[in-house]
Amino acid sequence: MALALFGTGPCLIGTNALADDAGPTFRIIVHPDNPSTGESRTFLSDAFLKKVTQWRDGHTIKPVDQHHRSAVREDFSKRVLRRSVAAIRQYWQQRIFSGRGVPPPELPSDEAVVDYVLRNRGAVGYVRADTNLRGARVLQVY
Repeated sequence: MALALFGTGPCLIGTNALADDAGPTFRIIVHPDNPSTGESRTFLSDAFLKKVTQWRDGHTIKPVDQHHRSAVREDFSKRVLRRSVAAIRQYWQQRIFSGRGVPPPELPSDEAVVDYVLRNRGAVGYVRADTNLRGARVLQVY
């Protein structure tokens, strides 16, 4: 396993995710009232793919994505979802076509993601590592 830094604490991510570079360019953020301090990469992947729909405290998970052409989304998709953005878009097209779900909202900027997370108790999003979080909390990934 390789050690990577998400936010302010260490997390473990599979060696394949970090094979070619120094580490993630993003932080995963949640509403300040979310009691979770950390989640597994698998749990977060399932949350963004809507395979799991509730936090451990019972609140509905409300994932939010960045624009499909953004570099932060590419990095998040590669490291957390372990798929390309194109593969994730295809996954959602199949889900929509079969009537089995809709993708998370896609927002145009880090600031819009922070706003969404601060307005929605169950929200989870990701932003560039240097983004002003304005009170949103960093979620550790292990």
